[in-house]
Amino acid sequence: MEKHEPLVVTSALPYTNDRPHLGHLRSTYLPADVYVRYLRRAGRDVIFICATDEHGTPIALRAEKEKVSPKEIVDRYYPLIRDDYERMGCSFDFFSRTTEKIHYETTQEFFIKLLGNGFIYEQELEQLRCPRCEKYLPDRYVEGQCPYCGFDGARGDSCDSCGRYLRPIDLKGPSCAICGTKPELSTTKHWFFKLTAFQDRLGEWLENNPNIPANVKNYALGWIKEGLKDWCITRDMTWGVPVPVEGADGKVIYVWFDAPIGYISSTKAYFASKGEPDGWKRYWQGNGRAIHFIGKDIIYHHAIFWPAILMGTAEYNLPRSIIAGEYLTLENKKMSKSRGWFIGIDEYLKNFDPDPMRYYLLAVAPLERDADFSVDEFIKRHNDELADVLGNFIHRTLTFIERFFNSRIPKATLSDEDNNLLALVEKTEKEVAEALEAFRFRDALMSIFALSHEGNKYLNNSAPWITIKTDPNKAAATLYASAQVVKALGSLLSPFLPFTSEKIWNVLNIEGSVHKTKWSACKEPMKAGHELGKSTPLFKKVLPADVGQVKANLIPFKDVGPRIKIEDFKKAKIAIGEVVKVEHVKGSRDLLHLEVDLGEFGRKSCVAGIAKYYSPEELLKKKIAVLTNIEPATLFGLKSEVMLLAAESEDTVSLLSPDRAVPPGSNIR
Repeated sequence: MEKHEPLVVTSALPYTNDRPHLGHLRSTYLPADVYVRYLRRAGRDVIFICATDEHGTPIALRAEKEKVSPKEIVDRYYPLIRDDYERMGCSFDFFSRTTEKIHYETTQEFFIKLLGNGFIYEQELEQLRCPRCEKYLPDRYVEGQCPYCGFDGARGDSCDSCGRYLRPIDLKGPSCAICGTKPELSTTKHWFFKLTAFQDRLGEWLENNPNIPANVKNYALGWIKEGLKDWCITRDMTWGVPVPVEGADGKVIYVWFDAPIGYISSTKAYFASKGEPDGWKRYWQGNGRAIHFIGKDIIYHHAIFWPAILMGTAEYNLPRSIIAGEYLTLENKKMSKSRGWFIGIDEYLKNFDPDPMRYYLLAVAPLERDADFSVDEFIKRHNDELADVLGNFIHRTLTFIERFFNSRIPKATLSDEDNNLLALVEKTEKEVAEALEAFRFRDALMSIFALSHEGNKYLNNSAPWITIKTDPNKAAATLYASAQVVKALGSLLSPFLPFTSEKIWNVLNIEGSVHKTKWSACKEPMKAGHELGKSTPLFKKVLPADVGQVKANLIPFKDVGPRIKIEDFKKAKIAIGEVVKVEHVKGSRDLLHLEVDLGEFGRKSCVAGIAKYYSPEELLKKKIAVLTNIEPATLFGLKSEVMLLAAESEDTVSLLSPDRAVPPGSNIR
């Protein structure tokens, strides 16, 4: 990379329908911030741009259900999203919105340019239309069964189960997400982006770009080898950027066409706010290059669709690199907003400062690998690594200088051992810079903590609390060298732990902010006689007695709901039954009709929605737990007299069965 090459670093635009959680921070926003903070101090011409993504059917659909305007939804979440990231230390130069006028204008300019270049065309196509709502149903306005994996909760843009991209007309058994009505096929006009025209160029660009990481390159090339398809880039709705051509009333540009253009429109907005309306061109044209940080779930859009759009305009440079962070799980389970299994940034910040989480998310695994957030592991790393390794070394060094040398850097004659420690500073600075240039954030951070480990080891072995009495010159040399390592740590940590590094800088009594110094500042020693400030511990340990409360504060365990009395529970009659007959319910893909032998209670009919999880052959002769005194119901003309009991998770259903032989009719209590 050229040192004076203008760089615009972006994080994927967060979608404005909810607040962010730790998984978003780990994959996309934290690594971008670390990289930008380093580049600034290294003297690079860099800007950090982001915005909220505010269009699309999810927001429009939510607004309809809440009976408010889409603008009310996005206005509610824009400041919350921006503030959550900024409170975690994300140092954006500009954080814009895709509902800004400049974004609408820029998106429409792209559309017209691509249309004029022959890469957008009109086509009549069949769409689903709700006769009750009297409108076409784009994307998530349609729900149904995935044609590939059979998942019942698929939506008209994708399947959450198998990850396939879908069209509303692909779904089996579709229904309107607003009113539940079965939609009808109708013909309407839309505009398509000719993605197929860029198949070869995209493949060549990906193959020959050494800056594209393997996880991004391999994923994108897999799609290209499978064969690209043209994208429909308009939708029948009013929430979004209007299609800027005649005959397109009631249609807007697809959110995944307008969202990445937000990187450019936000850069324009930034320079317009500075009174430099053409300043954006330096970063997107000429020698300028973009580096995108994204989550792995949107690689397709950034490594295929977005570069093709840029190629089609012939006016903008292609991205230099696309860095895709992998997923973060929570206690080894997938984070899920819908199931409430996640830790929001706001919830975390109510309990801890930003830097411990920044450290954990960067240290737990390389960015290109999935990682897990464990409260026990987080506390362990906080105590053992931040408090004991880093904080303890710094606090002991500064406290000894305060006690033995009146808080001033001692004058010293250094031995080979002392100089060897100082040589590690220069070696570490080089290792960290090389790792950050290559986006190896964990390696860079581990190099810094290796220096802190060595500082601790050196301090312990040198024992200045002993040599101050037996050899004051040696004690002075030890603390002089240790103080220089403290300064180096404060400097090197600034991209990773910005709040902690500023605290170190302040206690060292160095003028100005560490974030405004040159990257090489870590190698510039503090002079003998320099007066230090008062040292206090950087990190307060989590005590064993407090671990339970920390877990309760962080982990979103669900409440079991209203409590019932034991007398109420006893009203439920549960027994073991044996399935003696089972068959599919005609006209339903989910229901099975069972006949269950309950011994002295007789044989009972049961209709259950378990056909996706059990075949009739698996159920025959199986003994299961049954609620026997439930009010009977009729489904598909069949009487259901009892209810099967089952354990349900995100992926499966498991019927409850006895673990040893008991006769039908046995009571459960």
